[in-house]
Amino acid sequence: MRIIHIEDFFHPHAGYQINILPKYMVKQGHEVYIVTSKMERIPDKLTNFFGKKEIDKADKDYMEKTGVKIIRLPILNYVSGRAIFTNYLFQLVDALYPDILYVHGNDTLTGIRYILKVDKLNYPIITDSHMLEMASVNPLNKVFRLFYKTYITPKIIKHKIKVIRTQNDDYVEKYLGIPLSQSPLISVGSDTMLFHPDKNIRHKFRKEYKISENDFVVIYAGKLDESKGGKILAKAFLKKINNSRNKNVILIVVGNTVGEYGKQVEAIFSKSENRIIRFRTQKYTDLSKFYQAADLAVFPKQCSLSFYDVQACGLPVIAEDNNINIDRLSHNNGFTFKSDNVDDFRRKIKLLIEMDKDQYNKISHNALKYIQNNFDYQNITKQYLDLIENEVRLFRVKK
Repeated sequence: MRIIHIEDFFHPHAGYQINILPKYMVKQGHEVYIVTSKMERIPDKLTNFFGKKEIDKADKDYMEKTGVKIIRLPILNYVSGRAIFTNYLFQLVDALYPDILYVHGNDTLTGIRYILKVDKLNYPIITDSHMLEMASVNPLNKVFRLFYKTYITPKIIKHKIKVIRTQNDDYVEKYLGIPLSQSPLISVGSDTMLFHPDKNIRHKFRKEYKISENDFVVIYAGKLDESKGGKILAKAFLKKINNSRNKNVILIVVGNTVGEYGKQVEAIFSKSENRIIRFRTQKYTDLSKFYQAADLAVFPKQCSLSFYDVQACGLPVIAEDNNINIDRLSHNNGFTFKSDNVDDFRRKIKLLIEMDKDQYNKISHNALKYIQNNFDYQNITKQYLDLIENEVRLFRVKK
């Protein structure tokens, strides 16, 4: 099949669903395109994290390694997290003669435009939702939800468009009125071709950075802004983490700081009584060695796609106690801490450090099996392709 993905923002060095799913689809024999925006009008807050220099080279490398074809189109603007494409987008996609179109983000402007013209298309469409209630913080969100429920949802229901939920959350039904019967859950997961335990890499990394096997290494990889709890992380490692097992606690931070908030985070890090090893933001494909060298991964605020990758490397996780993390960590694969509570965050970190080896290994094993059994992109891709093949079959019957 020829499968076209439309994504407002795509960077080859990122580790989002759009980076992983298409390459697995190619691996299973399909022709796959990613249609996305050119970088010129993408806000700095997005490009600062991944960088936009040499994007053509990055695209070329990604295409050569994965077999996925990337097409970048100019956009009129990028407003409130949404790209505004010209009408040429529709002409281009039509000219590609897709078997199916996958528009990422049912609530993007592009998603809405395609939903509104669905009865004029010569191919079926599916879309998805990555939105969670905790992340829906736009001051106009109530107005948007009312608009969507009034004008867009009826089209979705009438034409039976699938809106795939990528998280076990009822946001689309609760706030947009889309029935869960049309919103199957297919979770994001981990690229296990990249992320898995590797003792040799662990030993090599620790030797390079003078980390002993007895040291307890905590890893955080991601943004260090307020939404992800940069200061919570820094404060948790401000005072020395003493423990009865006499382990030195080392924090590895992979990520950049920006702006005034970032300066405050850096100021706290500079006073830490624990050893902190810093790395700039890395390509997604280069992250595995950091996880493979660590003993524990932490997420001080919200939730992260990196959860699946660190667990695929056998790492227990400590994360704040929101509904998503509580569900993810209900398999004896880690712990949650009270939201915004630095003392409880430190207590849970210390709990992992103090564990005897057998108990720790059990949690590590549970983390690994949790991903292998439920969130391996090999299996996730099959779920997507089963759904896609069914949608294509139903569309052809109707035609």
